[in-house]
Amino acid sequence: MPKKQVIVITDGDHTAYRAVAEACEGLGLDPVDATEGNPTPIQGQALLQAIYHASGNPVVAMVDDRGSAKKGRGERDLGTILDAEELDVLGVIAVAANTPGVKGVVPDLSIDHDAERVSEAVDKQGNASGHVLRGDTVDVLRNYPDVTVIGLGDPGKMGGDDAVGQGAPVTAQALKTILRNRGGDPPTRD
Repeated sequence: MPKKQVIVITDGDHTAYRAVAEACEGLGLDPVDATEGNPTPIQGQALLQAIYHASGNPVVAMVDDRGSAKKGRGERDLGTILDAEELDVLGVIAVAANTPGVKGVVPDLSIDHDAERVSEAVDKQGNASGHVLRGDTVDVLRNYPDVTVIGLGDPGKMGGDDAVGQGAPVTAQALKTILRNRGGDPPTRD
């Protein structure tokens, strides 16, 4: 069975999904709509099957903890995806959140609210914020040091800088960065 390429985004609410879908459309990628939700609506084998059988390659999947500082559904789903032998995870876009009590993750780089690459983490508004990106669905990434992690503020928001209807340029830049960094195959549609 050939591996399915996937990019994972650690946010899944309706606004984030709309931003991801718009950014994907501009890049020829397909979002896995079954993963939209706050928290992620499907888990385990159903999640893996939805990703594997989604049209296009690579695809973009979303996971969400619904603000839980603990290892919630979204983080368990992220671990499931990262451990799946049938998937080739090109990278994870780690979304910042105002969640107290999380450890966070050090991203490889981040995309700020101006859609510029920065060498540090960003906060929910997409402003540079030091070395650690804090979000409700990112702590599990500490267990996967070989995975490319790109930091991002709140998709579709960031004070209007990532607005839906304007191409969600910050989210689009994060997706482009993973594709460039990993040398992902050009998107194909089934």
